[in-house]
Amino acid sequence: MPYVVTRSCCADASCVLACPVNCIHPAPGEPGFGQTEMLYVDPRTCVDCGACTTACPVDALKPHTGLTEAELPFLELNRAYYDAHPHEDRAPMALVPAQRRLSAAELRVAVVGAGPAGLFAADELLRYPGVTVTVHDRLPTPYGLARAGVAPDHQDTKQVARLFRTVESQPGFSYRLNTEIGRDLHHEDLVRDHHAVIYAVGAATDRRLGIDGEELPGSASATDFVAWYNGHPDHSATPYALDGERAVVIGNGNVALDVARVLTADPDALARTDISDRALAALRTSRVREVVVLGRRGPAEAAFTLPELLALAALDGVDVLVQGWPTDLPPDATPKTRVLAELAARTPVPGRRRIVLRFRTRPTRILGDDRVTGLTVETAGAVESIEASLVLRAIGYRARPVPGLPFDEPTGTVPHQRGRVRPGVYVAGWIKRGPNGFIGTNKSCAQETVSALLDDLEAGLLPAPTGGGPASGGPPEAVGLDGWRAIDESERAAGRRQGRPRVKLVDRDQLLATARSTSGRPPARFLLT
Repeated sequence: MPYVVTRSCCADASCVLACPVNCIHPAPGEPGFGQTEMLYVDPRTCVDCGACTTACPVDALKPHTGLTEAELPFLELNRAYYDAHPHEDRAPMALVPAQRRLSAAELRVAVVGAGPAGLFAADELLRYPGVTVTVHDRLPTPYGLARAGVAPDHQDTKQVARLFRTVESQPGFSYRLNTEIGRDLHHEDLVRDHHAVIYAVGAATDRRLGIDGEELPGSASATDFVAWYNGHPDHSATPYALDGERAVVIGNGNVALDVARVLTADPDALARTDISDRALAALRTSRVREVVVLGRRGPAEAAFTLPELLALAALDGVDVLVQGWPTDLPPDATPKTRVLAELAARTPVPGRRRIVLRFRTRPTRILGDDRVTGLTVETAGAVESIEASLVLRAIGYRARPVPGLPFDEPTGTVPHQRGRVRPGVYVAGWIKRGPNGFIGTNKSCAQETVSALLDDLEAGLLPAPTGGGPASGGPPEAVGLDGWRAIDESERAAGRRQGRPRVKLVDRDQLLATARSTSGRPPARFLLT
């Protein structure tokens, strides 16, 4: 009874290390690790011990007898990987690097960004005695896109928060949330108070289409729309035009599929998730019946992953269709194009909401006078108009320059060598490598950056702090670990009363008031641990 990876897992390799027979690949250090859409279990060598399920932070592994009908394609997907990548060498211990010893008695590190990259970096550092890490974020809540970017109907993926709570519990860890670097504190402050600073600030903006009409009301970024339905305090009150029957999403990555799925989902099903209450109320009154997902490239080049496509194809009560598909599959058909061909052959059910995938279609103009009424597109040289009240661009994230650091405009990243900008200043995550990979990709990325930092420590290249330590200075309402735990418990307690994972607090004032409610808090300025 082999175990099966059943989705685009977090790929943090916990299951790889837990497996006693080394049957989960690609593993850290192997070609493809961090780039493949998921990890895969070899059914020929799995011994059915279940150790991987205990280690997996997002419950992505199941015995093959426990698969739902929608998950059955993953059994073949796991097996097929090993037809192309046999992995005959089964020596499992090569995955565990030797633990280095630090010569310094003390190492203070500031991490800017409390998303997966920042927390994985903190985890790597806190493996060593004498290390203290203060994680900063401009929001009152941590976890970055794991909290505000993962779709609410992907609660299994959000379980990675259990891993982050373990990181937070380590000695030497502290938060300084609700603290914006460049406003409340500056790069110079961090350098003064720490031996090293790691920037893991992600990619907070979106790419632009560069076409007429892009600024009209009803034309928006899918990045902001995702933040809206996830209760991000900067976007929770944004209104969206859900009064028309059709919405168009431009882009064909996983974010585009997430948005299409949420727009067509049954609100009662969403009500069992941690979706923002404001977004849920808006979706209950939504008139959207069809979401058209436009991709400039062909089906074989679509950016969404096969696991996400399989999940989309298995939706109940929603027709998923492919428009303009050729009659016959090409001879070099991939698993992804085979699924798309199957969708293209489906007959729509009258009255159902639908998601329509269109390829090789280029938007040329967004139409409307005082709000969006549609857009013009070009397909194979022919131009047509599509009526729509909402147009969302989902063509990629982009990072902003970091004050005090160099920035490469074409790639939207900070130039570095193995994460080292210069001795004492480092980068990890999307600001380092660009917006690609999965949650677990940030683990290997952070490991490389921390290794460079420790190399500099051992070489005597890190500057000694000259300030009073991580608690000096800062904003009047910085939120520490106790404050975040008060927010977390408040949200989860409200969720328990409603049969939901949590009910998110979406207003910054409400978040800060809840953080202040922690028992034993200092009476004045700081809520730091």
